[in-house]
Amino acid sequence: MLEIARLSTAHSDFSERLAKLVAFDATFDEQVERKVAEICDAVRDRGDAAVLEYTERFDQLKAARVADLELPRSALERALSGLAREEREALEQAAARIRGYHKRQVAKSWQFKESDGTTLGQRVTPLDRVGLYVPGGKAAYPSSVLMNAIPAKIAGVGELVMTVPTPRGERNPLVLAAAAVAEVDRVFTVGGAQAVAALAFGTQTIRQVDKIVGPGNAYVVAAKRRVFGTVGIDMISGPTEILVICDGTTDPDWIAMDLFSQAEHHETSQALLVCPDRGFIERVEKSIARLLDGMTRRDVIGASLRRRGALIEVKNLDEACEIANTIAPEHLELSVADPKKWLKKIRHAGAIFLGRYASEALGDYCAGPNHVLPTSRTARFSSPLGVYDFQKRSSVIAVSRKGAQKLGKVAATLARGEGFEAHARSAELRLQAKNRGKR
Repeated sequence: MLEIARLSTAHSDFSERLAKLVAFDATFDEQVERKVAEICDAVRDRGDAAVLEYTERFDQLKAARVADLELPRSALERALSGLAREEREALEQAAARIRGYHKRQVAKSWQFKESDGTTLGQRVTPLDRVGLYVPGGKAAYPSSVLMNAIPAKIAGVGELVMTVPTPRGERNPLVLAAAAVAEVDRVFTVGGAQAVAALAFGTQTIRQVDKIVGPGNAYVVAAKRRVFGTVGIDMISGPTEILVICDGTTDPDWIAMDLFSQAEHHETSQALLVCPDRGFIERVEKSIARLLDGMTRRDVIGASLRRRGALIEVKNLDEACEIANTIAPEHLELSVADPKKWLKKIRHAGAIFLGRYASEALGDYCAGPNHVLPTSRTARFSSPLGVYDFQKRSSVIAVSRKGAQKLGKVAATLARGEGFEAHARSAELRLQAKNRGKR
């Protein structure tokens, strides 16, 4: 029988055990970091030549020019038209729902005028160019293409460039079809740290972007971390997580499968159940044991649950919510009778699923909200990916002649207090020119 940790808030060592359970060792792998540094430096210095070299070495894909690694729009459209009807309809329905949700996130520019005629405001503009990294080969995620590309296009990003590795020339038709549906502008069959570096620094063929988004392996994550500052990035994500709060009246098989749904991602994924009903916890434990053998990824699920999973008994749902706020999980399911009541008590979570029918899996694919979410307790201070990640804000300041008389004195006083005489005199010169010009 699978051994999964059992915790209880009634035990004196609960806090210590919980802290140890949710902690994730994000220590850098020095070997990975050294290799990524070498790749990034080579791409920055040698551009296309380095990209071709690493693509041949790591993906066994040889090309004479980086331009030969770009897929034409017709290849994306062929992939879409070649899908089975059920796959195409699912992809298009998911895209429509994601698009409908994210259209509500668009920020607008605004201004207001003060009584002396001074105008202040904020101008919202899209990023010029964004790079989207998409895993390739066996780890192919068309859903991630939709979740990253659609908000960028809604924001008005000028050009969206996707990179996806195609080991030995193997292309995933669903990923390419998703790029067509999401209206990605350019697609290069380049992967790994070399793709991230090419997007960040630019090469003779691949233009530099302003921001890089999308998931990847340890090398991709290390490369994104390394180029941050030269370009923006979405986030540094840790292992995926799910925390289910249940009142003990949901079908235990449903809860077990919800835990599996995140555990199957990787051995380091985390799946937690928090419940005040000990008998129900035991029924879920039996469901886990019975259902596990039928899972195609049972070895990964089993390793994840043994390593980082837990069934946690609490006194009541109030205590369950406090534990959830402490953990700040990526995905939180409120599988309870009155989920809206308990939603008010949740402060920290990436995505919150209300009620017994709102499985996390729906959020991953087609509910509409973004599935790119903060992990490793970062939901305490960060948010899901959205249209706002592809827009930037500029302050707008138009000072009237009358407004300059008041603000100039304030600025000059504060500037001299900080030891900046030129700042002070710059503001004061406008005080001495009261009759010059209309403003």
